[in-house]
Amino acid sequence: MKIENRQALGHICACCAYTIFGFNIVLTKDLTNSHIFTPMSLFTLRSIGAGLLFWLLSAFKPHEKVEKKDYIQIFFASLLGYVGTQLTFLVGINYCTPFDCSIIASLGPVFTMLVAAVVLKEPITLKKAGGVGISMAGILLLIFSSTGVVASDINRMTTPLGIVLLLSNSLLFASYLGIFKPVIQKYSVVTFMKWIFLFSFMMSAPFSASDLASVNYANIPVKIFLELGYLVLFATFIAYFLIPIGQKELRPTLVSLYSYMQPVVASVLGIYLGMDRLSTVKVLACAAVVVGVVLVNRSKAKAQQDIS
Repeated sequence: MKIENRQALGHICACCAYTIFGFNIVLTKDLTNSHIFTPMSLFTLRSIGAGLLFWLLSAFKPHEKVEKKDYIQIFFASLLGYVGTQLTFLVGINYCTPFDCSIIASLGPVFTMLVAAVVLKEPITLKKAGGVGISMAGILLLIFSSTGVVASDINRMTTPLGIVLLLSNSLLFASYLGIFKPVIQKYSVVTFMKWIFLFSFMMSAPFSASDLASVNYANIPVKIFLELGYLVLFATFIAYFLIPIGQKELRPTLVSLYSYMQPVVASVLGIYLGMDRLSTVKVLACAAVVVGVVLVNRSKAKAQQDIS
């Protein structure tokens, strides 16, 4: 496949994954507010569901042997990029409104740019920094002008604990993108993710078994089952299938930049549900996000600078 086509595929996968995450902010907030499942039990259910799907999918793929030394890296990738990020999100969203959650998520590309600069020696060019800044300005404009579902569905105030947990979420995922890109590129998406979720299940199961056993599944509303299904199938299996593809073809900062899709989707969802309205400010904000993505994409990676 040509380089241009591979990069296009990377953009599509990253965009779709973070669009899914955008819906997930609203649905997960509602799911955690039901108090039927604890954050740890939700995490374990995600690991079981997505893990089984990846292992099933691997049966139809050519066998790919993982080097023994790489199991350690994959274990720590699971600990940092999935266990750490998902638990801080699932716990933190209980103490943070979706509105504020979107604001904090917009800091992800900044963390990723810094991690990539330290770990991968990725240069922080003027064009890259400008792109991140323009996109952040656009998304903050969108968030602060929104009166939709993110801003209006507030059933509790944001607390310092929620802010710390969600900032930790962004920093942990940024570190995962920067530190483990070499091992992510080494294996197919299915091989890498099936081990990620197996390790995640092994780490969480001992702490969630009693919670899962105490749930009265017969009395769970259909709405909660549908939200749980979305969380497992779309926000976990499909999204985590797409993200490694984006990581293979795009630089870490650019992958993380698509996190700006999350509050954009929340705004669109609000308009669709009649809780918000399209405005000039929203159009300008979305345009700023696109301009920022283009600027970061056009900035030179380290390899390109070495060649030039």
